[in-house]
Amino acid sequence: MNYRDFKGTAIAEVGLGTWQLGSADWGNVNEDDAIQILKTYTDAGGNFLDTADVYGMGVSETVIGKFLKTVEHPVYVATKLGRRGDAPNGWPQNFTYDVIKRQVEDSLEHLDVPRLFLEQLHCIPTDEMRSGKVFDHLRSLQQQGLITHFGASVETSEEAFICLEQEGLASLQVIFNLFRQHVADEVFAKAAQKGVAIIVRVPLASGLLSGRFNAQTQFAPLDHRNYNANGDAFNAGETFSGIEFKEGVKLSDKIKSILPDNRMPQWAIRWILDHPEVTTVIPGASKVAQVNSNLEASSLTPLSPAVHQQLRELYDQEIHAKIRGHF
Repeated sequence: MNYRDFKGTAIAEVGLGTWQLGSADWGNVNEDDAIQILKTYTDAGGNFLDTADVYGMGVSETVIGKFLKTVEHPVYVATKLGRRGDAPNGWPQNFTYDVIKRQVEDSLEHLDVPRLFLEQLHCIPTDEMRSGKVFDHLRSLQQQGLITHFGASVETSEEAFICLEQEGLASLQVIFNLFRQHVADEVFAKAAQKGVAIIVRVPLASGLLSGRFNAQTQFAPLDHRNYNANGDAFNAGETFSGIEFKEGVKLSDKIKSILPDNRMPQWAIRWILDHPEVTTVIPGASKVAQVNSNLEASSLTPLSPAVHQQLRELYDQEIHAKIRGHF
């Protein structure tokens, strides 16, 4: 495992996203399997977990909290808030100081830790980011010692630039992969200039970039790759990076033909890591085998400039125009 700097802390360049461990939106992952996934990751030297309070409404955080008690080396947990609908008036109006503090305290309880390493806004409305009040709330909670760092998970480059103007912002979490290459052009240089870490989510486009799917692949009714395939429940970009599924299968085949060999998911993650502005990438896993596959990317040599150029030409000519959703 290789490590990169996050505000003075060395974190694994391949993290672990834990949306799947909430046993919602991806199908069920029982607690024993979830613990084994976490153990496989940390035994390999991984030390960065990304979760959110809405992943199973506390389930993912709680499983992680139990697991942390079994680990001897430091593990840094990033969580997210802002999408719960149980506060007064519900989403998307739950951004008062009192509500945000309660959500932070709930995450502290679930994880059973005295302080959150990283608290992130979870793709909240653009106007709420623009007003700046929510960042004041996070700074106050930071001063109280409830959180060490704060950041934001965003949907668009516009939102990224809004957040980058905020004093004390530690990180931006963005969708960036072979189906979303333009983000590097628009955001990365400014983030590096500001000393803001880049956390990359949806690196395999909800599995499309694993090379395992075909046009006949079907997903369970409660899997977001079924009910949100066209952005019916939330931003289409969070599912298949906004690419229509069958079109994405065809494009994945073209990408596969450019890569050095048939290890498509590993090379897709390696492509992300080849961007020095990226601090960590957080592929999820619902099986131990997927954890091991994702981790292999850290040991691969960088892709050649020629391969990078071919992948960018394919993106510019055939992929970019097909992205749906906010980006």
